[in-house]
Amino acid sequence: MPEPSVTRHTPGRLAWAGQAVLYALFALFVGAFSQWPTYHHLGPHDALVKVSFVRVGKPVGDCRRLSDAELARLPPNMRAATVCPRERSPLQVQVQIDGRTVLDRSALPAGWAKDGASAMYERIVVPAGERRIAVRLTDDVRARDAGWRREEVRALVPGQVLVIDFDAEKGGITLQ
Repeated sequence: MPEPSVTRHTPGRLAWAGQAVLYALFALFVGAFSQWPTYHHLGPHDALVKVSFVRVGKPVGDCRRLSDAELARLPPNMRAATVCPRERSPLQVQVQIDGRTVLDRSALPAGWAKDGASAMYERIVVPAGERRIAVRLTDDVRARDAGWRREEVRALVPGQVLVIDFDAEKGGITLQ
């Protein structure tokens, strides 16, 4: 039986020209959208305040010492003299700009047992100029007042990004 013949088709000049035109159109499309439309993340007279906190709150309760009867009921490998709650306090953050509250939010702790860090990220667009910024952070549900406070006047220029963060080594709430 004779073998079937296989004919191979080589692309001609028209196929190469068509492929070149398609590549040129694709490059023109990508080039046009890389320059147009112009993107402005802020208005011409606006500044941006970013609030970014990641912090482990204080435990929701105090540690307590187990009685001898409670210790006796526990298996030998679990007989710790004190028991402390795992759950952590949520972060309560309040930001005021020029006396007006622009952010009042609570961030719950992460984790199944609510024993992880609380995280918060917010963007606040404000008009540029001199602004009085007051930040309060509470990381303990047992405390009656805000544990951390910071208030200062900042001159924000158009397009500036001010980051409000927490760094215990730098004294608490930072504005940079």
